[in-house]
Amino acid sequence: MPPLDAYLSPQSQQAVIAGLFLSFGWVVVAAQTRRRDARLRRERETDIQRALLAEIRAHVVALEQQTPTASDAAVLIARIRSGDFVPTLSSQANDRIFAAVISELHILPAPVIDPIVLYYRLLSIMEALAGDLRRIARRDGERAAQMMGDYLSLMAETRDCGIHAIRVLTECLRHGPEAVEQMLDADDAEALAMIARQLPDELAQMRGRLDAVNSRSSDPRGR
Repeated sequence: MPPLDAYLSPQSQQAVIAGLFLSFGWVVVAAQTRRRDARLRRERETDIQRALLAEIRAHVVALEQQTPTASDAAVLIARIRSGDFVPTLSSQANDRIFAAVISELHILPAPVIDPIVLYYRLLSIMEALAGDLRRIARRDGERAAQMMGDYLSLMAETRDCGIHAIRVLTECLRHGPEAVEQMLDADDAEALAMIARQLPDELAQMRGRLDAVNSRSSDPRGR
C-alpha cells in the first residue's frame, strides 16, 4: 500500500498533486511577468532618455547660435536702454517631449533626473522673462536693459545646464547609472582640486590688497 494511502484517499492525493502543480505554475508565471515588466521598464527608460537627449541637444545648439558676443550684447543692451528698440526673442518653449513624459520621469535612473528637471526649469524661466521683457521694453528702457542682461546670463546658464544634461544622458545610455555616478564624482573631485590650486593665489592677492589698505591708512597724509 502506498505510504500516503494511510492518510489520504486517492482522490485527495490527486487534489494535492494538482494543487502543487498549480502553485508551481503560478510561481513560474509570476517570475516570467516580473522579467517581462523589468524588460519593458528598461526599454521605456531608454526610449525616454533618447527622446529627451534629442530634444535637449537640438535646443542647446539653438542657444549656442542665439548667444551674442560680449560686444554685441553690450550694443543690444544700450539700444534697449534708449527706449527705441524692442528685442525680438526666440521662443524657448522647447519642451514638448518633456511635457509628454513628465508623468513617467520617476522611472528614470536617479542620477539623470536632477539635470533634466533643472534644465527644463531654467527653460521655463527664460520663456517667462522674455515675455516680461517684451512687455516692459517700451515703457521702461532702463528696467528692460537690466532684464536683458539677466536674460543673457540665464541663457548662458541654461546652455551650460543643457550641456551637462547631455553628458549625463549620453553616459547613462552608453554605460548605465553607475557610470554616471562615477562621472559626477570625478567632476566634483576635479572642482575641489581646482579650488585647492587657486585658493593660495587668491588668498595671497587678498593679503596684498589688505596690506596696501593698511599701509595707506597708517600714513597720516593718506598716501
